[in-house]
Amino acid sequence: MLQLSPGAMPAGAGYWTYLVPIIIVGIAILRNARERKLRIERLWISPVIVMAMAILAFSQNPPPSPIGLAMDIAAIGIGALLGWWRGRASRFTIDPQTHMVTSKVSPMGMLLILGIFALRYVLKGAVSGEASVLHLTAAEATDSFLLLAVGVVSAQRLEWWIRARRMIAAARAVS
Repeated sequence: MLQLSPGAMPAGAGYWTYLVPIIIVGIAILRNARERKLRIERLWISPVIVMAMAILAFSQNPPPSPIGLAMDIAAIGIGALLGWWRGRASRFTIDPQTHMVTSKVSPMGMLLILGIFALRYVLKGAVSGEASVLHLTAAEATDSFLLLAVGVVSAQRLEWWIRARRMIAAARAVS
């Protein structure tokens, strides 16, 4: 019977574990490269989905250690700052007659997401290999990356919601 160490992958798995996220990020970049209608009543959906995934992942693991908890808090904070920046970097336009808001994510905002994915893969092996030195489990280390995503998505959508509501209110005041 083949036994693997916790950080090892079966032969051939490495190719797909890198290819699938690259394809998903590529589709997201292409999708966000064009202007689209911003439906402010739906901005809550993505954060709820990401938070539900995080809750599900955390429910399968034991509670984090104090160091793991500190990493989790830092990851949410850093994610929120990055999400706010990504939200501010997005370009919004509003139709004066219909008050329809359109958004386009900036190239730097798209590169931020690509950079987070790349950083996760680079650090995943390093942190997993050094987890015992850092007094962390591999699950605690990778959970922090999930919380970083929660912070990015939640802060970005909150920033979009605030900006869109302000633009709509200003357009209605002029009308």
